[in-house]
Amino acid sequence: MSILFNAYPLARPALFAMDAETAHEVTLAGLQRAYDCGTTRRWLHDQPQWPVTLMGLSLRNPVGLAAGLDKNGAHIDALGNLGFGFVEVGTVTPRAQPGNPKPRMFRLPKANALINRLGFNNQGLDAFLANVTRSQFRQQGGVLGLNIGKNADTPIERAADDYLIGLAGVYPHADYVTVNISSPNTQNLRALQGGDELSQLLAALRDKRNELAQLHQRQVPLAVKIAPDLTPEQIDIIADTLLAHGVDGVIATNTTLSRDAVQGMAHAQEAGGLSGAPVHELSLAVIERLRQRVGQALAIIGVGGILSGQQAREKIAAGADAVQLYTGLIYRGPALVGECVATLRNTASR
Repeated sequence: MSILFNAYPLARPALFAMDAETAHEVTLAGLQRAYDCGTTRRWLHDQPQWPVTLMGLSLRNPVGLAAGLDKNGAHIDALGNLGFGFVEVGTVTPRAQPGNPKPRMFRLPKANALINRLGFNNQGLDAFLANVTRSQFRQQGGVLGLNIGKNADTPIERAADDYLIGLAGVYPHADYVTVNISSPNTQNLRALQGGDELSQLLAALRDKRNELAQLHQRQVPLAVKIAPDLTPEQIDIIADTLLAHGVDGVIATNTTLSRDAVQGMAHAQEAGGLSGAPVHELSLAVIERLRQRVGQALAIIGVGGILSGQQAREKIAAGADAVQLYTGLIYRGPALVGECVATLRNTASR
């Protein structure tokens, strides 16, 4: 395992010489080929373990993959094989859409950061579900989260229609469902985080989930992904609204619109969401405020800027029950997964 994982720093210069989105696609294709031919399955048989419970789900470890890396759910098994305790894929929209014009992803290496304005580019719900149903990750004991959003051309006042279509589609195939209302790259989407708007959306989703639970004879946990660019008062309103509607978890946080940490760097003024190291402290503040507000009544998944085991530990110390990785994988490679699990496990055993 260590030989394979430690090879990533050797490959990174070649990947970073490519356009960021091209490198993303090349990496996923290479990982899939290695998995399909059995290379990674031979090397990665010793998965990191530290069992925990999240939203009533039993995880092999509390380190997950954040949504966005595999938008179409086409590489679930290959990614799950890297040692994640849970994998989240999407965001999927009811209808296929191309997303925003390219280029739309930019590296800021000095800050260990990315800016993206992908815009929920995906092949649509039908293709997504076909990929999900082909995967074996759940059958092999993995926990799979499916992340849903709205189409860009759906008016914001009809956003609930798209989320209800998404929830009905993914429900039978998900261990949990995430409602993404915090991407900065779909116009007006973050308005759904407002108290009245969020309450109306969650009421509709709660009623639909109750119907689906009866139909499928299982209750699938529901999580909501929120932004880091919130005031303490906004966080409190969101927390209270989530509790009022029986939501099981919150993912904190998505990318930020702030550029305070990257001023003067190349690409810093590109439109889109900033991810990576600069989001870590912003995410911690949101997690801490959420935990103060909800006590133990809500699961919190901490995501944003984890590039080391120590930063994963800080997320847990702030109040998160589990963490997710994305941009850290691009800068550190898959060895980051095991490092985070080992750090959390060692901290818990002290």
